[in-house]
Amino acid sequence: MNLTKSKVLSTIIIFALCFLIHFGYNIFPNSFTAIFFPVNESIWEHIKMLYTAIILNGIIDFFILKKNNIEFNNFFLALFTSAFASIFIFLILYLPFYYKIGAPMILNFSILFITIAITQIINYYIQKRNYIKILNIVSIVLIIITYIIFGILTYFPIQNEIFFDPMDERYGLNIYRLSVQEPNH
Repeated sequence: MNLTKSKVLSTIIIFALCFLIHFGYNIFPNSFTAIFFPVNESIWEHIKMLYTAIILNGIIDFFILKKNNIEFNNFFLALFTSAFASIFIFLILYLPFYYKIGAPMILNFSILFITIAITQIINYYIQKRNYIKILNIVSIVLIIITYIIFGILTYFPIQNEIFFDPMDERYGLNIYRLSVQEPNH
């Protein structure tokens, strides 16, 4: 196995992890898992799912790389950059279709897979570059900060379309949309 094959394998693992992570909060509903797993069907929560899948795969990938004596650099920088980039790549690919035709399941899965593949290409090229110690340290801190932000936005979501769950008509964990009805005259 080499680094290229590792990234192909990572693409498949991340895609599979997304399905498991999607139901993580339903299986383990608590304040801690809400930070990592989607708590509703909003676009934001699916972005959190993707980010978490990439981070969890990073742990798996680290052991695969070490076990197979595959040379790599900038592990944490590559992990953070690919996970963080997934947010923007997914939104750029997904939102135009979402606003034009809605969210057919096959389109969702296709965009998810394409996003993951792009992030693993990014990851590959960063791991092939010369080691940059300070950026790897900063990346660990940024991963933690990102999860703090995920936690805050899970419990205190911004009330716009990206954070809105159309299935349950709510934001975050428990903020339901108030419907204003006109009085009958």
